[in-house]
Amino acid sequence: MTVIVSSVGADAELRNALEDLRLGRYAATRDLLRMTGRHWALRTSRSQLLAAGGEPGVFKMWRDEEPGNPDAAMMWARVLSRAAVDAFRSGKSEHIVSRATRMAAEACQHASELLPACPVPWIDRLQLTQLPFRPETFDPHAPSRPRPWDMLPAEEVRSHGMYHRGPWPFLHEADIRHPGSREAHHRMRQALMVRSGLGASMDFSFWLASKKLLAPELLMLPLYSIMDKYRRDHGHGQVGAVHFWQRAQVGHYACGAYDGWFAGIPAAEYPWLSMTDLSHLAHALVATGENKRSAAVFRAMGPYATAQPWQDINASLGRSRDWRDWFVTTRSSTLRSHPAPAA
Repeated sequence: MTVIVSSVGADAELRNALEDLRLGRYAATRDLLRMTGRHWALRTSRSQLLAAGGEPGVFKMWRDEEPGNPDAAMMWARVLSRAAVDAFRSGKSEHIVSRATRMAAEACQHASELLPACPVPWIDRLQLTQLPFRPETFDPHAPSRPRPWDMLPAEEVRSHGMYHRGPWPFLHEADIRHPGSREAHHRMRQALMVRSGLGASMDFSFWLASKKLLAPELLMLPLYSIMDKYRRDHGHGQVGAVHFWQRAQVGHYACGAYDGWFAGIPAAEYPWLSMTDLSHLAHALVATGENKRSAAVFRAMGPYATAQPWQDINASLGRSRDWRDWFVTTRSSTLRSHPAPAA
C-alpha cells in the first residue's frame, strides 16, 4: 500500500469542498459548514484545513456576497489570521505585517459578533499572538479583565501550578465555548514557545497531560513538544538523534496518549480524527518499540499520512531516501508483525 500525503485523510466531504474551492467555487464549503453546524470540534478542524487548502480570493468572494453569513465571516477571519502569520514568517515589511494583522483582528471581531458562541475567532486571536504585537490589543474585552492581562489569577496559579505568562484570556474564551478545544490548546502551546521559549511550551504540554482532561486528545500535546525539542537539539543531525526517541519519556507520553485517547475511539470516528495527531502518535509508538499499539494507529490511518514528523526526522538523520519510503517500510513491517485481530 502506497502513502497518500494528506491532512484531510478519509473525510470525503471535506475533500470535496477543498476540490470545489480550488475551482474557484465556495458552494460545497458553505454546505459543509452548514451541515457541520455547532459540532465545534469538527467545525474547528474542518475550517482550519479549508483555510489552509483553499484560495483566499474565494473566501473573500463568499464574504462579499454573503456579508451576514457567520460561516463566511469565520472563514475570512481564518484566512486573514493565517495570512498575517505567514507574512511575518516570510519576512515581509513591518507595514505589511501590521496591516495584515489589523485586518485579521477586525475580521475576528466581525465573526464573533455574527456568531458569539463559536470558538474559532478566539482561536484565531490566539494564533495572532505569535506576532510581535501586544497580544491584549486583539482582545475586545481587555479593559475589563483583571491585571496583569497575561497572567492567570493568583488562586489559579497556586491550584494549577502554571506560572508562565501568556495569552490565557484567549484560551479561556475558546474553552468556554468548546471545552478542551484541540486547536486552541495547540495555539496556546505555540504562543508560549514564541513568546517565552521552548521550556514554557513544554511545561504547558506536560502540565496539561497531568490533568483530568475533558478532551483526551490533548494527551497528544507532549508529543508535539517533544518533537519541538528534537528539532532544536537534533534537527541538523547532532549526536544522539537516533536514540532521542527511545527515551522513557517518549514512551510514557506515547502510551499515555494511546491508552487515554486513541484506544477509546470507535472505528467509525476514525475519518474525523486529526491525521497529524495519528502520524505523530504512530511514529512515537514505533520509535519506542510499541509496535502492537502503533499497528492499530496505522490501520486507523489507512493509506494516509502527513509529512510531519517523518519528514523532519528523516532529513535530520541525513538519509538519502524520501521520507515516504521510510514511512511505507515502517508501516508495512509493523502491520505484518501485528495483523488486525480476527472479527
